[in-house]
Amino acid sequence: MPPLLGCIADDYTGATDLATMLVGGGMRTVQWFGPPEPADVPDDVDALIVALKSRSGPVAEAVEASLAALGALQRIGARRFLFKYCSTFDSTPAGNIGPVAEALMNTLGTPQTVFCPAFPENGRTVYQGHLFVHGELLHESGMEHHPRTPMTDANLVRVLQRQVTRKVGLLSYPEVTQGAASIVTGLERLRNKGISLVICDALADQHLRNLAGVIAEMPLVTGSAGVALGLPAVYRARGELSSTPAVAAVPQVTGRSTVLAGSCSLATQRQVAAFARSHPSWAIDVPAVVGGGQSAEAAIAWATRHLADGPVLIYSTVAAERLSAVQSAVGREEAAAAAEQIMAEIAVGLVNLSVRRFVVAGGETAGAVIKALGVQGLRIGPQIEPGVPWTESIGGPRLALALKSGNFGTEDFFQKALEMLP
Repeated sequence: MPPLLGCIADDYTGATDLATMLVGGGMRTVQWFGPPEPADVPDDVDALIVALKSRSGPVAEAVEASLAALGALQRIGARRFLFKYCSTFDSTPAGNIGPVAEALMNTLGTPQTVFCPAFPENGRTVYQGHLFVHGELLHESGMEHHPRTPMTDANLVRVLQRQVTRKVGLLSYPEVTQGAASIVTGLERLRNKGISLVICDALADQHLRNLAGVIAEMPLVTGSAGVALGLPAVYRARGELSSTPAVAAVPQVTGRSTVLAGSCSLATQRQVAAFARSHPSWAIDVPAVVGGGQSAEAAIAWATRHLADGPVLIYSTVAAERLSAVQSAVGREEAAAAAEQIMAEIAVGLVNLSVRRFVVAGGETAGAVIKALGVQGLRIGPQIEPGVPWTESIGGPRLALALKSGNFGTEDFFQKALEMLP
């Protein structure tokens, strides 16, 4: 049978975040980097996720890549579709969330869809259309300092309306909390007003389950991994999935271990500081990289001296003030590109040093590393923490990979992840 659910994710760590949710619901899930050919996809798959690097690039390129992914999923036979973006709604005033969603809707002939970035387990909630991160408004949560997509407005109705041509509206908390019948009525009310793009309030997991009972019928839904929380149970109750949920296994990959951290989020800053207290660490100096004063070869030589004693950390993570100074010195795009390029080169060098187990923090960093290593796809394993699973590579060298969104995870996440492996 072809996959029941075809998913398009706008970055690599976001894709594994969604995969964790689906695997947690007992769906056999594979993640692919870029559109796969039908012959490449394993037969025993309930959900297929196409991971793209389309979050922060030009709008036209993001739309083109997303439509190519949709076409591949349709050829493989997927019956329903999910567009996944970050739970902090990472985007610019021009996109890319809105334009991509509208393009997918146009292709599928979908008159209305939902936008649900809420992920309560990870502290992301939406109330009155405003996005909160651990109780703080989005633009006061640290996301206002994001190097590529600084988020300066928590009102998602307003943010999305700037990006799209269709009308945006809100499915409010009272409608969501009352259950399926109320949600159906609310969506119809909005549709009668000409509103086809619907931001959904959600403050708790039960709200996501309430939504799942309705949106499971939609050809296209959009949101964070949280939007998929209740979907496997709905599909299973309708007989569209096996009655016996699949169980994910820890990757049985041996070899040396390394943490690569490129995110500058507050969560990753804390994780880097915690891991560095007890493990060798090497800091990437982005201005020095741009100026030719620091190279991947230097990092690899350093790692050669330390890997025999255990896991090491290599990071470009810095605090907001330092990040701002770096961007002022070399340019925002130049700084990001330099950090990604040196991480990619370091990853290749580390594989040559028998590193086979990687924890990677940051979506753009993960994308650069995966591409450099030639990994085609991932089999999704068990969850480490909410939103982050262990995975095993398909294509390229056999690797265990934990791809962590910059904002996710507890302070000891890196250590906890490595301790799960055999």
